[in-house]
Amino acid sequence: MCNGLVHKACPEEMAALASRRGFLKAAAGTAALVGAGGALAGATAAPAAAAAGEQRIPVRRISIQLYTLRDILSQDVDGTLAALASYGYKQVEAAGVPGGLTPEEFREALDDHGIKATSAHIGIPQPFDAATWREQLRVANVLGATYVNHPYFGTDENGPIRDAAKYVALAADLNKAGRIARNFRLQFGYHNHHNEFLRQSDGRTGMDILFQETDPTLVHFQLDLYWAWRGAADPVDIINAHRGRIRQFHVKDMGVDGLFEDPGKGLIDFPRIFAQARKGGTVEFIVERDNAGTAPRQPADALDTAEVGFDFLRNVRF
Repeated sequence: MCNGLVHKACPEEMAALASRRGFLKAAAGTAALVGAGGALAGATAAPAAAAAGEQRIPVRRISIQLYTLRDILSQDVDGTLAALASYGYKQVEAAGVPGGLTPEEFREALDDHGIKATSAHIGIPQPFDAATWREQLRVANVLGATYVNHPYFGTDENGPIRDAAKYVALAADLNKAGRIARNFRLQFGYHNHHNEFLRQSDGRTGMDILFQETDPTLVHFQLDLYWAWRGAADPVDIINAHRGRIRQFHVKDMGVDGLFEDPGKGLIDFPRIFAQARKGGTVEFIVERDNAGTAPRQPADALDTAEVGFDFLRNVRF
């Protein structure tokens, strides 16, 4: 969730920002690439750098989690969305409604910049309450989302959860949430961190329980690739074990220090994972970096992450 004042960026501000972040260069590069079709389209004129593979990610499958940009987005909604559009983004994943806007106002701002919120992070009520959940789903409908994902689980007042019963109970709630979401024409999923890969009291990991105890017709998974690695789990193994259930990737990289890095700048072998995307049923690749604009980085540094992430996903071959 974001807090702060919303203001319209004046032309002088946007000109300076565009110059500093290379907006025009990014937009020109994107325009030359727009038009690829299919979930994982084959490159029609693969450059020399594509020797490792022939598949690429179309623009309409590339998104960014707005949590990445939460600090600058809370300061300047229009300017931030204009920047994303100039980099080539057509989709975003919402993380609340920024800057005190109503859902309708935020949808209007997105529409003004030609951006669609295809996905949203909205936590299910705990304890589960169907009426509250329906109200939250109405917000997702206003934003125009197709996917809604529960963003976090795995810790309680005592730290990381190790009680299998708590994961079984969550799975039951996820099934309830998914059934209601279907009535709103929304696809409901679960987003992982690393705590879910801990062994629980029955010998299974939390992720094992969630995969086994949720209904595949009601609950998909949004696999955060960084957090899977932090949980000592190979995303390729997860995909192969649960084919068709990984509808979205969070493309978040890991630096040599084990902390966050811009996509394509760290240790994670994304092409190896992306090559399995068809098996997983993955249709959306979402850029994210948790600390993109927070100290010691500056809020505007999140725009660098957004640009680097889009360019990486648009040009990667696998």
